[in-house]
Amino acid sequence: MTTSLEGTWNLILGASSGIGLANARALAAEGANILGVHFDMAEGREKAQVTVEELRSAGVSAHFFNANAASARTRTELVPEFVELTGGRPLRVLLHSLAFGTLVPYLPTDGGPALTQRQMDMTLNVMAHSLVYWTQDLHAAGLIGEGSKIYAMTSAGDQKVTANYGAVSAAKCALESHVRQLALELAPSGVAVNALRAGVTLTPSLEKIPEHGPLVELAARNNPHGRLTTAEDVADALVTLSRSTSSWLTGNIIGVDGGEALTT
Repeated sequence: MTTSLEGTWNLILGASSGIGLANARALAAEGANILGVHFDMAEGREKAQVTVEELRSAGVSAHFFNANAASARTRTELVPEFVELTGGRPLRVLLHSLAFGTLVPYLPTDGGPALTQRQMDMTLNVMAHSLVYWTQDLHAAGLIGEGSKIYAMTSAGDQKVTANYGAVSAAKCALESHVRQLALELAPSGVAVNALRAGVTLTPSLEKIPEHGPLVELAARNNPHGRLTTAEDVADALVTLSRSTSSWLTGNIIGVDGGEALTT
């Protein structure tokens, strides 16, 4: 069975751009209230505030917080505020869409830098482990409960690598492992946990990958739909899945790529 998302509360980690932003807009269009955490400098903060006003114009409540989503201090400060804003009701959606990691090779080439332990630890913490820590704190506060849907953004980097993508690839693999474990532990509570594996999508994080040009060309050429995945494609899938009242679809890596993985 399905239900309306109107009036629900939803938390997006990485809400100010790319896939996170598209999902904020799509959920707001359904009448859902939005909590967003993002980490931006001056120009980014201004754009985030414009987004908040845009979401509110749809008639929903929207609150964005400019803070490091991978910091324990951020969770300590924000979770009680989320409880107050939501009235303590469980979130309908928790979307983990944090894309901040190190893009350097493990071994130095041409006199360039090699990955350090600090960079590896940071990448895994932001892009993978923070999902666990947010889920723990939200669950303890009663904000994850029956009907909640947890999504984590993964990519084909869980299997495919390039010279500079090693740390991020490792993070995606760890993230998917966390999704499976959380799905197991939260199933008795009626909570679904899944990873969404988007196709190649033009986002600010993609453009930071040194080899992104050939990746974009290959995906656009070979995708059965004849185009790249968009952030809006991912948001449409998330909204559709989140209308379900069932938690039976859980622990999966769900491809949202228009069939890209079939041909590349």
